[in-house]
Amino acid sequence: MIQLVKKRGIEMGITIENVAKKFPKVEAIKDLSLKVNSHEIMGLIGPSGSGKTTLIRIVTGALHADRGEVRIDDTKVPDMALFPRLGFMPQSDALYPDLTGYDNLLFFGRLFGLKGERLKARVEEMLGFIGLTEDGNRLVSRYSGGMKKRLSLIIALLHDPEYLLLDEPTVGIDPVLRKKIWDHFRALAEQGKTLVISTHVMDEAEHCDRVALLYRGGILAAGTIPELKAKTSSGQIEELFFALGGEAA
Repeated sequence: MIQLVKKRGIEMGITIENVAKKFPKVEAIKDLSLKVNSHEIMGLIGPSGSGKTTLIRIVTGALHADRGEVRIDDTKVPDMALFPRLGFMPQSDALYPDLTGYDNLLFFGRLFGLKGERLKARVEEMLGFIGLTEDGNRLVSRYSGGMKKRLSLIIALLHDPEYLLLDEPTVGIDPVLRKKIWDHFRALAEQGKTLVISTHVMDEAEHCDRVALLYRGGILAAGTIPELKAKTSSGQIEELFFALGGEAA
């Protein structure tokens, strides 16, 4: 397990303490606590409706918790000072369909303070990385669902943030590109970035330093993949959902 990193006495990373969130018809998050260590990839694994999206939105400050606290390093969320340090990819595409992919990137890049040749170079680099160079000048309204997903991902990566919160970033992406993306996530973690990535695809858990299994707004178990597999008889993470999920129900 990656060790906690401290800087000038400050414990770095994301700290989630006793967070709860209720909507009119559902209790989405139930007294949830989790520590995401600095410089690691934390996977949020769970079926639809388990609370992954709600939790990520709370951590970014886009959604207020009913109770509990989230801190990024020593800063309590929400705080606008965190904005340039975060990269957020929502599950639903937040794009401007009447702009080209290139112009979407310019717009969001400027929001994060990029400008001039540095911005243009970064946009071209990201379009090349995600395989959209030839489609950069097409209107986003003409993009396929997979192309929009790729564009949303590189918008989150564009300003090289310290913290990345990505909600199912590889849905609808072909296996070859998906491997390239996960290799890039690993490289970012090795550079010192901290990533929280939600998925319902169990094999993606293998790429994470640690994972938290979410079910009905709570955490069934958290740890490294070997630690979690050791709790099963089959060596399959899914077994924990059936065993522990049944107990929770």
